[in-house]
Amino acid sequence: MPEGIDDEKLLFLSDILPTGWQAAVQADIQPGDTVAVWGCGPVGQMTIRSAILLGAEQVIAIDCLPERLSMAAAAGAITINFEQESVIDRLNELTDGQGPHKCIDAVGTESHVAMEQPDTVLDRAKQMLKAENDRPHVLREMIYACRPAGVISIIGVYLGLADKIPMGQAMNKGLTFRMAQAHVPRWTEDLLRRIEDGQIDPSFVITHKVDLSQGPEMYRTFRDKADGCIKVMLQP
Repeated sequence: MPEGIDDEKLLFLSDILPTGWQAAVQADIQPGDTVAVWGCGPVGQMTIRSAILLGAEQVIAIDCLPERLSMAAAAGAITINFEQESVIDRLNELTDGQGPHKCIDAVGTESHVAMEQPDTVLDRAKQMLKAENDRPHVLREMIYACRPAGVISIIGVYLGLADKIPMGQAMNKGLTFRMAQAHVPRWTEDLLRRIEDGQIDPSFVITHKVDLSQGPEMYRTFRDKADGCIKVMLQP
């Protein structure tokens, strides 16, 4: 690591910055694209800023937690709170009925379970019965929302078997799917240069700085999405 750069700026080169960057890169973002990002957790936040750096004209961030949506809006994203409005209707409104060019899943298997989204309830019940591994609500919604010939990028983690995926719609729309675990070393040199050049400062995502001894407590806080917690920095 070079001298003269705060550890806080470099810390997330180990994981969430290259993960969010890969999510955006594998979406093949082109100037003028509308990019929708499902999930505004730490990886989603990095994905949003990566999409903007790669030239997206419009980035739309989808979540339900006010603190996450506020952080996404601070980057320049248009926000959708899926507990307050229809994601599909709002995306159609923002894209003149065309849908986003690129859709990015930064949620994966842990999509929110809500009565207004019956597929999430069914997925959760199937998980409890060990009849399904994942809750792929976001994947389904991306297929419905993405415009024909668009790209779906998946960086959110899936575990195994997923049900009720609308493959017919994906095929007839001619969608391209790109997905992978993050190839962290592949992106490190480029992202370090971007940090040095001031293009991005990943430390924006830190909401809590605490002593290492508070680790167990802060893991619970993060898990429960309490106290506006988005990312914790543990320090000795």
